[in-house]
Amino acid sequence: MSEGIVYQNKDILFKILGQTYKEKSFAAYGIDLPPIRELLPTDLPKIAANEKSIDNLFLLEDGTYAIVDYESVYKKVNKIKYLNYIARVMEKYFKEDETFNLRLIVIYTSDVQSAESTLETDCFTLRTEQAFLSHIDGEAAFNEIQGKLQTGIPLANDDLMRLVILPLTVPGADGKQSMLERIVELAEQIPDEGQRIFTLSGVIVASDKFIDRNYMDQIRRRINMTQLGQLYEKEKIEYGNQKAREKVIEIAKSLLEDGTEIVKIMKATGLTEEELLNLQNELLTV
Repeated sequence: MSEGIVYQNKDILFKILGQTYKEKSFAAYGIDLPPIRELLPTDLPKIAANEKSIDNLFLLEDGTYAIVDYESVYKKVNKIKYLNYIARVMEKYFKEDETFNLRLIVIYTSDVQSAESTLETDCFTLRTEQAFLSHIDGEAAFNEIQGKLQTGIPLANDDLMRLVILPLTVPGADGKQSMLERIVELAEQIPDEGQRIFTLSGVIVASDKFIDRNYMDQIRRRINMTQLGQLYEKEKIEYGNQKAREKVIEIAKSLLEDGTEIVKIMKATGLTEEELLNLQNELLTV
């Protein structure tokens, strides 16, 4: 099983997906939720150093936040992980003077047929909303969507949402890999560029935890020359530039705290005097 997309790559794919998730819904998975308003970043405060990132975090049209996690096995202990997710989301988004609602959605691959949805103790009750992809006939859904493309019928949002999770409707690692490859080939036939980008990036993110690392790298190399590949490279450059600037700012803050002269810091970092004075004021405020 894959250990997951390198965080930088996942962060970039999320940014790309964020532009195309709006107004789509989870109805295709059998979950009754309002349409998606926004895909939110998952770089939330961590409770523990080894805590993994949330698979997806959405803001829905009714103002509700929704954590979405994908699982290929049911483990009761995973609910502790969900509690950590909830704490991190609430730490960032909860405000006492605002109405706050949070829902936890667990989407199980076809390898899981049933699972307990709640965890109860005297001090709390954790309720999860579950979708079992074993209930979806992946082959029939694939053939239906393929038929639409072959006859020129535009794909609906529900079709796209089904496409990105179809590998997870197939049991076993080999079956998931085979379906993923077929979907990538099918996505190349989608005439609408936005839908094509959503499908390619969405299927990689959704299948991340369940597909072999080497296989995922092959798929990413295959789409590298597509519009998604070009957009991905652009986002990667911007991401690198942003991280480089953040590092420079951290160095500048450290030098300011050590009492280094501003002129010397300007030469060392390339920051302007105004930027350094603003950083200095931030440090004094803290």
